[in-house]
Amino acid sequence: MDLSNLVNTPGARERRKRVGRGCGSGMGKTSTRGHKGQNARKGHKQKLGFEGGQMPLVRRLPKRGFNNYQFRVETLGVNVSTLEKRFEAGAEITVASLAAAGLVDNKRPRVKILATGELTKKFTVKVPCSAAAKAKIEAAGGTVA
Repeated sequence: MDLSNLVNTPGARERRKRVGRGCGSGMGKTSTRGHKGQNARKGHKQKLGFEGGQMPLVRRLPKRGFNNYQFRVETLGVNVSTLEKRFEAGAEITVASLAAAGLVDNKRPRVKILATGELTKKFTVKVPCSAAAKAKIEAAGGTVA
């Protein structure tokens, strides 16, 4: 390879389109905007979903269903295996202790202990649990309040 056979990749050196620079450029007069009409005017930008004044599709379709997004209450799940890793045997598990361990943030204090994983340590749990998690905690010798 030498300087005599170097070639640019296709499209690497294309010039930008300069509109409105005389008839000889091929993009003079109407500057690629066509003749008259809404799209030919300066400063024209359509809103998203605008259909030329026709009732937009989004507004033609009926509203359906139920949306609880604004009022929902999120519950954060903490697995039994996570408790096994993060806490010492005999620890009392509350929302505050979970927050101190970095498992829950205080902005969303709704927590539920879930049964994924194995448990060998004894805990005193003062947080809502699933039925399977309660069975695992009690099988390991702990208590659920």
